[in-house]
Amino acid sequence: MNVMLSDKKWLCITIILLFHFVGLIGFILPSLNVLFMALVHWHLLLMLAVVIYSHDSLNKKFAVFALITACAGIIAELIGVHTGWLFGNYNYGGTLGWKLFEVPLLIGVNWFLLVYSAGVTLKRSRIGNKYLRVITGAAILTLLDVLIEPIAIRFDYWHWAGGMIPIKNYVCWFLVSGVLLFVFEKFEFKRQSIVATVLLITQFVFFAVLNLVY
Repeated sequence: MNVMLSDKKWLCITIILLFHFVGLIGFILPSLNVLFMALVHWHLLLMLAVVIYSHDSLNKKFAVFALITACAGIIAELIGVHTGWLFGNYNYGGTLGWKLFEVPLLIGVNWFLLVYSAGVTLKRSRIGNKYLRVITGAAILTLLDVLIEPIAIRFDYWHWAGGMIPIKNYVCWFLVSGVLLFVFEKFEFKRQSIVATVLLITQFVFFAVLNLVY
């Protein structure tokens, strides 16, 4: 059984590293940009499949958490896009795929992946206090958004009114991330493997390299 779990873990890690590396090449080489932008939503779905496959003890509790996180993320984005109350004044481009009321449905998947990855990572850390884990996790995801924003704008993920990223965006990222990480803590998942942590770190490396290139 331990060998099977180990094989599953390494398979998931390999997929994460391989597809992010290939994606990095596709985004760096101008001749491949259009093709790889069209593949972004499929990449998100693959990462979702990897996370689901890697989670120990798949059950109703996990499904409910995933649904709550994804729906909350979409609702937050709907409020943001249509009112500007959250994040600021922005609109989505075509890179993230199918939209509902001008918000890509896969943005919910993205919120789930980020919150789950940060939640698992902090649960694996030596931080014993759950409130400190929530605050630390929210800060980590906000820092990741700092790296994501310039690349998202360049590759038509989303665009800001006036071309400027407002400070309000980062404040709201911290608050929304914090609320969702608090929900993660409430579900009290048992300690998970390092797969989600690898995904989080890989996201940091992916967007950091693209920021250096562009």
